[in-house]
Amino acid sequence: MNPTLPARPWQLALLIGWVALVATFFAMVEVQIEGAAGWAANLPTWRIESHWLLDIFWGGRPMTGYHAWVFSFMALIFHLPLAFFAHWSLRAEARVIACIMLFWIIEDFLWFAFNPAYGLAHFNPADVVWHKHWFLFAPTDYWQFVGVAAVLLWFSSRPKKEKAHA
Repeated sequence: MNPTLPARPWQLALLIGWVALVATFFAMVEVQIEGAAGWAANLPTWRIESHWLLDIFWGGRPMTGYHAWVFSFMALIFHLPLAFFAHWSLRAEARVIACIMLFWIIEDFLWFAFNPAYGLAHFNPADVVWHKHWFLFAPTDYWQFVGVAAVLLWFSSRPKKEKAHA
């Protein structure tokens, strides 16, 4: 999918499917890394447990060295096509950010689904204490990211307006 062209529905479906596939594999990696101790609770990494900026930008979760590096790494990976093709545009960046948001929602949910210590039966506020804010049956981050990602995908996929000739 060329980031400079509007995307057809099948292209967006393929893109989202690919993001879901990558998220599935990464969720399995994180299950192996973290085990039953979610949010890097038992990893040998630094942690900032509370700070007012974490409440605004991190959903009240602790910031860990593990997450700082893995989030940065994944952002760089998702930007690789822009670097590879030496192309950047606002539309391409919107598409990349949307894909990053969808990736983290899918990956996080699948971590619970695949993790033998949790499973979907334990996907709730009582058992998942690092997700501090929930709405209906999911963390509020999921709802926010889906909404923002949908707007960004729409923006990145809409046809360009033709320039008026003088």
